Order: sequence, then C-alpha cells, then structure tokens
Amino acid sequence: MKQICVISGKGGTGKTILTASMASVVSNKVMSDCDVDAADLHLILHPRIKETHEYFGGFEAIIDADKCIKCGKCEDVCRYNAIEDFQVVSVACEGCGACEVVCPENAISLEDAQSGHWYVSDTEYGLMVHAKLGIAAENSGKLVSQVRQRAKEIAEEKGLEYVIVDGPPGIGCPVLAALTGIDLAVIVCEPSLSGIHDMERVHGVCSHFGIKDSVVVNKYDINLENTEQVEKWCKENSVPLIGRIRFDQAVTESLVAAVPLVEHSREGAALDMRQVCDEIIELVSDSS
Repeated sequence: MKQICVISGKGGTGKTILTASMASVVSNKVMSDCDVDAADLHLILHPRIKETHEYFGGFEAIIDADKCIKCGKCEDVCRYNAIEDFQVVSVACEGCGACEVVCPENAISLEDAQSGHWYVSDTEYGLMVHAKLGIAAENSGKLVSQVRQRAKEIAEEKGLEYVIVDGPPGIGCPVLAALTGIDLAVIVCEPSLSGIHDMERVHGVCSHFGIKDSVVVNKYDINLENTEQVEKWCKENSVPLIGRIRFDQAVTESLVAAVPLVEHSREGAALDMRQVCDEIIELVSDSS
C-alpha cells in the first residue's frame, strides 16, 4: 500500500483539483482530505457519510459559579480576553490554564473541548475520510493525524493499493502530520516568484524528514520563463518533474459543475491532468 500526499507552499495552487482527478483516474484506493482548516474535496467528490466521530482538539476553561467569588484574577491574567463577567467565551479560550492556576478558590477547571468532527464516507470513487473543524477551532495536526490514520487502516483492512491525501498548504504542523510516513509527496507549484519560493520551502521540509518529493507545474503557460526556472531547479536538486498542466477555462467550469476535471473534459488541462495522474502512480510504484 502506497501513500501519496498532494501539497503546496500556499493555498489555491490546484491541490484539490489534482487530488479529485486522481480519485477518478486511480482505482483501488481510499481518499483522505487532510486540509481540515479549509476542507473542500467533498465539494467535488460528494461524500455520503457512513460514520461520524467527534474530535477533541484541546481544552476549555469551565468556571464553577458556586465556587467563584468574583475576585477578577482570572480576567486579569487571561491574555486572550476569554473571560467576561466571570464567564468563559468559548471561541476565545485557548485552554492555556492560566486562569486555573491563579484562581484562589479552585473554581476553574480545564475540560476537553470538542473542536469538530471527522467522517468516513462513501463516494462514487471509493471511500473517503475527511473532517470539519468547528467555528474558530484550531488545528494542531492532531486531527490530520486522526484522518490519515483511519484512511490507512481502511486501506489495510480492504487490501487497497493507495491512500491519496489532499494535504494542507504551507510548512506548519498540519503539513508535518500529513507528510509523516508518506511514500511520495507531490508539490503543486505555480510559475510565479512566490510560487517558486513556496515550492523550495516545502521541498526543504520533505528533504529534512527524508520524504521523496516531486513537482507538478500548474498553469505553466502563464509564465513560461518561470516554468523553465522551476524545471531547471528540479534538475539541479534531483527532484522529479512529473508534468505541466496548462491554464484552461475548463478547470473553472469543472468546479462550477462540481465534478473532477478529467470527467468534465477530455482535452486541454484535463488531458494534462490525466497524464500527470498516470505519472504519479508510475513514480510511486518505482519507489518500491
């Protein structure tokens, strides 16, 4: 069983479009949406929820009104302004515990805070594990790990060949959680100076943790000079360049229709996308 994670240095590069196309092209797999801060793979794959699980991602202060003497020390020490009129404002509380420490009457305690839910769903393209964070809830990577672990378990239970992960953008904790144990990271890069810089940062993370990575240039034809710069960088750093995807209005049309690009069209960017999907599977198979 091989695990493939599609990532990028920033949001909006085309990660989810590529992941959704892989859902259509690749067989014998389970999908995993680990961009839990801004999950959107479900908008294209239309999951039918089979299992719902609560996610507890931190702590929240609780004030016992019977013990509280309204001394105000908790309000003074809270740097997040999460206590007003001796009541906790849930969306502002970070669960740091400072108020619990300073309370002279032990009237404050920390309890597990429900931060969202994660799901196992059926789709037209196979099983999918995904999640939804609550309003103002933070993602430390714990939820990403939970989603990935369940996807891996499903693949093992059903003898599936691939786990395909729609990863979060950037280089923070959620990205590290998404990359752990991955067989191949696919970096989606745009041909802009900021896009190239972000690609180099993500590659640095992969290199540090010994994760094999590769690059796909999306909308390559909007700046051919920068695309050549990406290709040169890949060659100099021995990073496989999987392919190039052209700018195409059909991509927007496929999003409006809420279907994978490779099903909406058979030419242009859709043809490029299908070739990229095939190259990804070939590359991850060669890494056996």
